[in-house]
Amino acid sequence: MKLSHLENITKSFDTTETMPVLFVGHGSPMNAIENNEFTKAWQTMGKSLPKPNAIVCISAHWETKGTYVTAMGKPQTIHDFGGFPKALFDVQYAAPGNTELAKETKKLITKADVGMDERWGLDHGAWSVIKVMYPDADIPVIQLSLDYNQKPQFHYDLAKELAPLRKKGVLILGSGNMVHNLGKLDWNNQEGGFDWAQTANEKFKKLILANDHSALINYRNLGREVELAIPTPEHYLPLLYSLALKTQNEEVVFFNDKYVMGSLSMTSVKIG
Repeated sequence: MKLSHLENITKSFDTTETMPVLFVGHGSPMNAIENNEFTKAWQTMGKSLPKPNAIVCISAHWETKGTYVTAMGKPQTIHDFGGFPKALFDVQYAAPGNTELAKETKKLITKADVGMDERWGLDHGAWSVIKVMYPDADIPVIQLSLDYNQKPQFHYDLAKELAPLRKKGVLILGSGNMVHNLGKLDWNNQEGGFDWAQTANEKFKKLILANDHSALINYRNLGREVELAIPTPEHYLPLLYSLALKTQNEEVVFFNDKYVMGSLSMTSVKIG
């Protein structure tokens, strides 16, 4: 029997139970080397999920003109930040890439002509979380970029095309923050959220639980608090990638549902 298009694309991976999907609020890069309540939850999540065959990460920190997927065998660890201790810059996360998965991801996506990238690697939106979840660096990781020219609906629709990977043991992980306004950080408020930040975050959670993805896609219509929560879209869009992969009856669980420095929410989502 001739394989269907989707079966052919994912034939290099064994069929598995449907893999859960994650959106992780990654917060400060320092989480990569600290032992705190957020990283402990990441560790627990890594241990509780079925071990993935591979990971596809959509990080807030890889924006491109067009859509790209990392295709190298040994992605570099990118330290795309400044002003942090040397210990953070010394971190190397030597997870392999997976060229075949990159090719298959490209073939799955019809919304865009996906470029095969050989230069990027793993930015801190990816490795700061995945390093904590899977410290042995034995799971292949590729990244899918965010096309900064495209609207939220485009990103949501593109993400839906990744669904067959869930049945091949691939963990799809969006990494950003639902509320992310660096211009209003309060460095003296390490464990609290401004009223507007909490209002916005609670709106997001209610809409997620209601499966009202249309409202979340059209977030600019959700009021002044959401405007403050999302001054630029790159940290919010990875959430849409994760939500797009949710089937109607899948369970949603929130974790790390807290605020830091007033204008950041660490709220994370497990689907399935």
